[in-house]
Amino acid sequence: MPYTTCSVPAGEKISIASGKLQVPANPIIPFIRGDGTGPDIWAASQRVFDAAVEKATGGKCKVSWMEVYAGEESFKKFNNWLPDDTVDAFKEFLVGIKGPLTTPVGGGIRSLNVALRQMLDLYVCLRPVQYFTGVPSPVKRPEKVDMVIFRENTEDIYAGIEFAAGTPEAQKVLDFIAKEFPKDFNKIRFGTQAKAEEFWNRAGVPGIDPSVKVGVGIKPVSWSGTVRLVESAIDYAIRNGRKSVTLVHKGNIMKYTEGAFRDWGYAIATERFGNKVYTWAQWEKTKKEQGEDAANAEQKAALAGGAVLIKDSIADIALQQVLTRPEDFDVIATLNLNGDYLSDALAAQVGGIGIAPGGNINYITGHAIFEATHGTAPKYANKDMVNPGSVILSGEMMFRHLGWIEVADLILKGLNGAIGSKRVTYDFARLMDGANQIKCSEFGENIVSHM
Repeated sequence: MPYTTCSVPAGEKISIASGKLQVPANPIIPFIRGDGTGPDIWAASQRVFDAAVEKATGGKCKVSWMEVYAGEESFKKFNNWLPDDTVDAFKEFLVGIKGPLTTPVGGGIRSLNVALRQMLDLYVCLRPVQYFTGVPSPVKRPEKVDMVIFRENTEDIYAGIEFAAGTPEAQKVLDFIAKEFPKDFNKIRFGTQAKAEEFWNRAGVPGIDPSVKVGVGIKPVSWSGTVRLVESAIDYAIRNGRKSVTLVHKGNIMKYTEGAFRDWGYAIATERFGNKVYTWAQWEKTKKEQGEDAANAEQKAALAGGAVLIKDSIADIALQQVLTRPEDFDVIATLNLNGDYLSDALAAQVGGIGIAPGGNINYITGHAIFEATHGTAPKYANKDMVNPGSVILSGEMMFRHLGWIEVADLILKGLNGAIGSKRVTYDFARLMDGANQIKCSEFGENIVSHM
């Protein structure tokens, strides 16, 4: 495929056959440096990646890095926030990695990250959360946090439809609901001018415009989208010896979207995985038919036999319990907005978003983009100062995804050693006793030296 904004290095393509990635010794991997602090972070991260590959394979393997563009740097070069070449490269070479991107202000693309996920149908946002000894944390026992979040990437409010209050489009939707679903329309507190006038007159507040101004949003959640997300989470749990998968939802209120996510999740767990799993839905059924003691005995026997427990939690309770009882959670499968909250809340428990990795994956086609989960921090740009941990750990995820397990393990070993040496970037140094602050590039070298 011809490219005009980038060039293809010497190397070979990653491919997929029978659902399994085929990775050559010199894979071509597209990357985006990122905006703001992105170039500093990428330079340190690539040094770590190349060193880990060299050491783990004895020089037999080497990544052929292919630079592609998006964000502010791309706009400066090509007057285009997201060139077709960039999307085409990720499509052609399957697996890539990126730094933080600036999202354009105003119209057009709402989020470059969301655009890439939707264009490539990267339906899983994979966010592992683990603690590294010595990293400053706001909680007493951060070492108990060891979770993997499967956040649905293509539905929910991030793929929702919204109409601004007071626009003809919003009024059309309100009129439709009023006509076709009058009982539901009554739930909209200020859906008519008469209701608005009644409220403000009763409140006795003069000078208020009582016209109808109601923003309207549609939140799609599908069976197909749920199935592929939950299947991926359960399959991951089984392959990696995890004990449970928790379906996090707000189904007590949104019964036909988030509640359906929970119900469909339980159904596909039983249908697809059989006795490899045991679900709370099965427990409830046995309890109803045979009593609670029988249900408890059934669950105990299934788990003793190696089955993965499939359970659920209301989102607001889950956000509390990941703080108070983190050991109760292992793999989490959830919708987009819940996953957004949970991912960042958990990242804060183990040291912050600065070292939180992320991957966006389509397990069916093999496409995946691994990424820094933090922002661009432009005030620190070109200062060789910030923590490269988010991109480095995203690379660790990428190599593990590729099946280069020894490479991934070396990266973790190097990072643990670097943090343990207390020679760290400013974000850690200011919170760690006896730490020495070093540059971003020096932290990368410190990781390499501890491999």
